[in-house]
Formats: sequence, C-alpha cells, structure tokens
Amino acid sequence: MNTKNNFTLIGAGIMSATLGVLLKQLIPDAIISIYERLDAVGAESSDAWNNAGTGHSAFCELNYTPENDAGDIDISKALKISEQFEMSKQFWAYLVKNNRIQADTPFINDIDHMSFVWGDANIKFLKKRHEALTKYDIFKAMKFSTDFEEIKQWIPLMMKGRTADEKIAATRMPIGTDVNFGAITRKMISYLETCDGVTIHLGHQVEDIEQKKDGSWTIEVTDLHADQEKTINTNFVFIGAGGGALKLLEKSGIPEGEGFGGFPVSGQFLKCNNPELAKLHEAKVYGKAEEGSPPMSVPHLDTRMLNGERSLLFGPYAGFSTKFLKNGSYFDLPLSIDAHNIFPLLSAGLKNISLTKYLIEQVVQSPEERFEALLKYYPEAKIEDWELITAGQRVQIIKKDKKEGGVLKFGTEIVSSTDKTLAALLGASPGASTAVSIMLNVLDECFPIQMKTAAWQNKLKEIFPSYGESLIENGDLCLQIRAYTTSILKLEEK
Repeated sequence: MNTKNNFTLIGAGIMSATLGVLLKQLIPDAIISIYERLDAVGAESSDAWNNAGTGHSAFCELNYTPENDAGDIDISKALKISEQFEMSKQFWAYLVKNNRIQADTPFINDIDHMSFVWGDANIKFLKKRHEALTKYDIFKAMKFSTDFEEIKQWIPLMMKGRTADEKIAATRMPIGTDVNFGAITRKMISYLETCDGVTIHLGHQVEDIEQKKDGSWTIEVTDLHADQEKTINTNFVFIGAGGGALKLLEKSGIPEGEGFGGFPVSGQFLKCNNPELAKLHEAKVYGKAEEGSPPMSVPHLDTRMLNGERSLLFGPYAGFSTKFLKNGSYFDLPLSIDAHNIFPLLSAGLKNISLTKYLIEQVVQSPEERFEALLKYYPEAKIEDWELITAGQRVQIIKKDKKEGGVLKFGTEIVSSTDKTLAALLGASPGASTAVSIMLNVLDECFPIQMKTAAWQNKLKEIFPSYGESLIENGDLCLQIRAYTTSILKLEEK
C-alpha cells in the first residue's frame, strides 16, 4: 500500500500529465518528478500530427459497434467510450474554469462526427446502429439520413462527383470534437511546472527500475545532455512512456509484467496541400473497414484544427517499423522478445495471419493504390493535391492467455504491482481521448483507501460534477454536464 507522497512519472505525454495534475489536486504537497527522454513535452503519440485528433466518443467509429452473426448491434463499448470522453471534457473544463491551464489558443474545437457508408448491407447496419444508440440521451442528437441532398449539405466535398441514384447513408453528430492532444498536454505540464514540489526533466532517459526491500523504488536515469548517470529514489512509479512502456515494465521485474509482448504499427495519412479544398470540408467522417481488415484500419476523412489553422487528412495507412516509438530504436522489437513472452507472441501471430497479410499489403502499396482508397470518399480528388505523411508509432499489446496462449489487444491495459507502488500503461486507441478515465482507474487500483476518503471524494466531485453517477443511465444529468462543458470549453452545438 502506497502512503508516501513521492511520485515519479516516466514519459511526458498526456497520460503522465493527466495523472500528475490529478495527484496535485488530491495531494497538494505531493512531490512529483516527470522524466522524458525527448527534449519536448508531448512529442510522441500525444503530438497533434501523430494521431487523428478525434475526440473519440464513439459517435462515428463504426468498429466500436460490431454486428454479430445474428445481426444484432453491440453498443456496450460505444456507450463506455462516450461516457469516458465526457469525463475528459469535465476535467478539461475544470482546468480552464479554475485557471489551471490557459485557453488562449483552443485545444478543442467542435467538429461534426459522421459515419458514411454505401451499399444495402452497410446502410442497413448504419440504420440499426443509429436506432440502438439513440435510445440513450448520450447519443440522442445523432441524425441518420439516406437523402442525397441532406448529406450533400453535411459534407459537400465528399458528394462532388456522385449521383443521386447512389445508395449511401450517413449519421451526423453535431457535438463531435477535434482535439489537439499535444497542446492540452503542454498546457497541463506548464501548470505543473508552476506547482511546488514538481520538477520536469527533459532529455532524461530511464535506464533501469528496481524495487528495494522496503518497497520503495530505485531508478537509474541518464541525463542525455550532460551524459551523466544518476540514481533517484521514489515511493511510486508510473510508466506512461507510450510504446516505450513495455521495455520499462520488463526492467521493473514485477511478475505481473510477464507474458506481455508488443507489435509495432506505424500510421500514415494523406495530407491535403490545397487550402481551398480544406475549407470545403468541416467534419470527421469515418467509414467502415474493408472485409477482413483490423479495427485500426477504419478509413476517415478528417478536418483538423491545429493552432487555429485548418487541415484535411485521409487515412490511416498502416506501415511497419520495428521501432516502438517514432523516435525509438530499430532494435525495440527484437530486444523486447524474451522467454516469458515468446509463446504469447507466436500464438497471437498464428491467430492473426490476416493482420500480417493486411500490413504487408499496406507496406507495398503504390501511391496510386493509396489514392484509390481516398477516391471512395472524395471522388473528385486529384493526386497532386495530396502528400503522404508519417504519423505516430503504436504498439499493439499481446497479452498472455491461459486458453489461447496469446491475445492481441486493441485497447489499453493497466499493469500494476501487487503492492500497488508501480503502475504501467500499455496499449493504444482510444488512448488520449479517454486518458482521464484511465488515470482515474490507476488511482482506483493503486490508491483504493484514499479514493474512499471524504477528502478525495469531495475533490473528485468538484472536478467531475458527474463523479459516481452514470451518464449512460442518467440522461438528464448527461445533457446538463454536456451543456456545462460546452460552455466552459467554448464549443458550439450546431
């Protein structure tokens, strides 16, 4: 049981920033040290260009609402993710309202979230999905249409070159968002730097983590600028280093970290270089993944608002690199393989031959083949208006499983030591959008006694007006909270 207020957070991305701010609200005298290998904050997966920027709220992501063989739509994951994003907005609203962060440049903007499909089977699926979701107030504002002219009003750019006899359908959620996760990360870290007892160490690489007999931790760190090694002692460790977390978890030596492996996947997007085209599209439009494709392959044509400037991206296209981080080493994958995870890795690999095939096809694609995918969403696109950019590096987690040997996980996984003095976060999407709920789960797991105290409960209810309530079951509360965060964050419902 961790009772001392000395915390070390590894990685200066949105996860560590969120946990650091939460800890400082709950324990004002907390001593927090954040170590980041790079010379910038939020420069890996949290960086705006290394992710799609979608405020993942399950409004448009069709892979969150799978259809079973009987034709039923499972909306349980969509409900959970939507509620989690509402928690993120409450947290950010609290920070803005209480001047913890400056909102001079918006880090969150209102952008329609839409799903777009074609063909009888997909139209039938989208209609059933809409009917299932809109039974809950959290999705009540979602609109469904098969009307050519109405959809043309929603997404005029995508309708250019189409005819009224095409079988298409779309849903539109007018309260979707585009989020600059790099900006909110930097704002939170800037706030932490003003707090007593908080130090940020950029250009510092964690080499080793070892637990002492008294339960505290010794961490060996290299100052990359001074080329000096130093040893620090701490009572609690959080490993939030994105793709680098797996290697550090192994170095910690906790048995709970055994059996985990990682499979790296890089993302690429086509970026529109014609600003006039970008002005004609204001939505995040998600389609349906091709038959046999993994969830990560869901195509989307996205409006991005970065520091007040509009951009237009289409993707993702998968790439492959043995790096676990965009700024990592090509030896990351081979060095992560050990006796404890070789069987889960091989087992998961055999069960996911289709994923391997998909990645190979993506890697060897020609520019023309990539462009063909865009034409399905924007028929009048011209190849000279688009360039290929490389986004972030993701590590899909492979987890040891008694029945199947190894299972490929597409979400996030919290791994903590038995004594709850160390926690690590593994995995990827929806990641940043649900960072607040994930970090609340870390607090629940590692500080169960403190989380039940009146002091912590009162503070959490101050930060999260809906804390302890279900925004799924309590529709009126959901709409009240949404109106509150919309006002504070200066979002506009259309």
